[in-house]
Amino acid sequence: MFSRAVLIMIGKGILETLYMTFMSSLLAYIIGLPLGILLVVTDKGGIRPFVTFNRILGVIVNLIRSIPFVILLVALMPFTRAVVGTTLGPNAVVVPLVIGSAPYIARLVESSLKEVDGGVIEAAQSMGASPLQIVFKVMIPEAKPSLIMGGAIAVITILSYSAMAGFVGGGGLGTIAINYGYYRYKTDIMLVTIALMVLIVQGIQEIGLKWMKISDKRL
Repeated sequence: MFSRAVLIMIGKGILETLYMTFMSSLLAYIIGLPLGILLVVTDKGGIRPFVTFNRILGVIVNLIRSIPFVILLVALMPFTRAVVGTTLGPNAVVVPLVIGSAPYIARLVESSLKEVDGGVIEAAQSMGASPLQIVFKVMIPEAKPSLIMGGAIAVITILSYSAMAGFVGGGGLGTIAINYGYYRYKTDIMLVTIALMVLIVQGIQEIGLKWMKISDKRL
């Protein structure tokens, strides 16, 4: 169906897509997880209320989340070039992916942590637990299944963002689909890239579900 060169190109596209997705997810969680924790801890009913800080942080998170990724990708090109030296290829895409995804992850983490039963937190406080102990020994362990499921959703979202980067030569399956499937009218290549993206999404979803079930003490 395809020449050896096309198969090699698709294989490289898969590796680039996986690299962009998982590297961006890791870096975005390094930023987004602490932000989500701060949003919960400093909330009005949090364990260390700081309403002014919480509102400012919330506005910043919402502002970045509101920018469509394609626009953010273009707007950050000067910054991306300053960081990695280029605006093309997988490494260049990681920069806007991290910046665009971190606020989204922060909100997912915030939502998961707010599901923790307040009685459990109050019990930890009554036993003299410090705020850090409450966060890392009570809230995160209790919210672990929800955090894992949110993580799977975040990775899938980042995967879809990476495909959009194909419009500006970001690499991966998105670039192949656009350059060959769209501009050169290679419908067969377009269908293969779509099928591969669907398989990757399903794989991430299944791994997330199994991991969540393993970590859920109620199951």
